[in-house]
Amino acid sequence: MMSRRVNAVSPSATLRISESAKKLRREGKPVIDMSVGEPDFPTPSFIIESAYKAMKEGKVFYTPTKGIPELLEAISEKLKRENNLDYTPENIIVTPGAKYAIYEAIMSVIDDGEEVILLDPSWVTYEACVQMAGGRVVWVPHDEGFESAPIEEYVSSKTKMIILNSPSNPLGVVYPESFLRKVRDLAVDEDILVMSDEVYEKIIFEGEHKSIASLDGMFERTILINGLSKTYSMTGWRLGYAVAREDIIKAMAKIQSHSVSHPTSFVQYAGVTAIKGDQSFLKDIVEEFKYRRDMLMKGLDELGLKYAPPKGAFYMFVDVERDSMEFCQEFLEKEYVATTPGSAFGKSYQTWIRISYATSRENIRDMLARLEKFLKAQ
Repeated sequence: MMSRRVNAVSPSATLRISESAKKLRREGKPVIDMSVGEPDFPTPSFIIESAYKAMKEGKVFYTPTKGIPELLEAISEKLKRENNLDYTPENIIVTPGAKYAIYEAIMSVIDDGEEVILLDPSWVTYEACVQMAGGRVVWVPHDEGFESAPIEEYVSSKTKMIILNSPSNPLGVVYPESFLRKVRDLAVDEDILVMSDEVYEKIIFEGEHKSIASLDGMFERTILINGLSKTYSMTGWRLGYAVAREDIIKAMAKIQSHSVSHPTSFVQYAGVTAIKGDQSFLKDIVEEFKYRRDMLMKGLDELGLKYAPPKGAFYMFVDVERDSMEFCQEFLEKEYVATTPGSAFGKSYQTWIRISYATSRENIRDMLARLEKFLKAQ
């Protein structure tokens, strides 16, 4: 009775593990949840106050489908200031979360049978969106160092899009400019779109963020995705945006107008405040994430576990040398630690798991102790 679109996808493994962890916690178990990519810092108070002020001022009604003009302009200015990108408000749409921007963009440009290249491993929702659109995912495994991939070997006449995410979920990798330029050359030579998910752009410990949209020839070929969830600890506020050429943005707006209408009104006003406000708090957050990353790296090194180079975001992708789904289920059942199976993120890393260190130092220390106990019992 269900549609092809629904039957084409599986439920999110990340949320499934998290729900199991929450159930165990309700039962009184000492659960440490390292499965979900959600900052554990509070939303900055000046952003909360801005939303409250907007509500008090009556800004609680419908807004334009693409977003309020003030927010579109603030994003345009941010792109010029921080990313050296000259996009106007006509090139921008604001969405209820970056995830919905990804969904709208893929639904707007991918037709039945068209191919979308995903780097293996990649965030779980990319594949689901492509499948719902009727497209076909082509998985490209990373090179050994996880900072490049032989994409050129997988491009065909049906290739419509390449999806990048840097810093990467689940890898934590920050792709070097040399790899971005390789993707750029392919996109220009073969006339391929590139979706660049840059939601972790400000959480970088080594290297620096560079948007592929800033490279020659990529202004018209890039769909840039970003949002406020990770940078400003606003996951539940649901505020993201997409940047692209006007025809793509108009198509996305058409979908948005017939589905969610627009993002929540007062959240958009808080978004203006977040983007234009004092950004100094981010330094402390990034430093804390880096400290936690270093703790986790040291612990995993002592346990002899291999992992991808975590230069940004807040994830470690770790090889546990056994079936990842079984590992995650047993680790949760026996030691009450929730992690995410690597098999959820692609095809080639069936023995890897993702650990989110968006949690306290105490939880990381406790998790490492439980992991050592769990591994010794194997």
